[in-house]
Amino acid sequence: MKEKKEMSRDEIIKKGNIYKIITVIIFLFTVSPLAVGLFVYIFSSADKPIIYLYPTEETEISVKLNNKENITCSYPKYENGWNVLAEPNGDLTDLDTGRNLYSLYYESKNKKNYKVEKDGFVVEGKDTAKFLEEKLEILGLTEGESEEFIIYWLPKLESNKYNYIRFATEDEIDNNMELDITPKPDSVIRVMMTYKGLNKKIDVEEQKLVTPKRTGFVVVEWGGSEIEKNKFFVNQK
Repeated sequence: MKEKKEMSRDEIIKKGNIYKIITVIIFLFTVSPLAVGLFVYIFSSADKPIIYLYPTEETEISVKLNNKENITCSYPKYENGWNVLAEPNGDLTDLDTGRNLYSLYYESKNKKNYKVEKDGFVVEGKDTAKFLEEKLEILGLTEGESEEFIIYWLPKLESNKYNYIRFATEDEIDNNMELDITPKPDSVIRVMMTYKGLNKKIDVEEQKLVTPKRTGFVVVEWGGSEIEKNKFFVNQK
């Protein structure tokens, strides 16, 4: 009987220690900015970046991503780069497999910790399509490219009452995943939308967007990333 009681006591102590550890973890991830930042860095990812290539004539093109270790998914499978034969209308042929493609696709872990900034846009869910049509044209996408963007993101954004939306700057996108393309393109247009679903409006400055030039050999990339729930630094109304 004595031995049995001692074993029960040991079990209680072990369980108590486990509960304490769990409590500390919960505290860190709800209170500590450092722990929260680490959590977001590990799990935040860029969704569906796809790349279009439009040379002025049929051209063999090499596309490399500078942070290969951060890639989580790709098609065609990314090894040491993509090698394709590209047509001026954007049609691609994978030189390794012979398959016909219209774009190159990858997802990756974000190096940058996207968050709600002082600038951006607050858009009602039901107004998302109209908003994106307008802003994507400003950012240099064609109607066809915009349509693909909107078709992918609309279900996610329309389901929220409001959305905070901000388009990452060229420097932010390059620092996150730089492209190395040979031959060198004349125009590179990269659109990365960051967003966060909201229940209420927030006050932000309207982001100023710049329309890029679209001449010669053009490369276009679009993608997006959801801002984590614990990355919210602006007061809601």
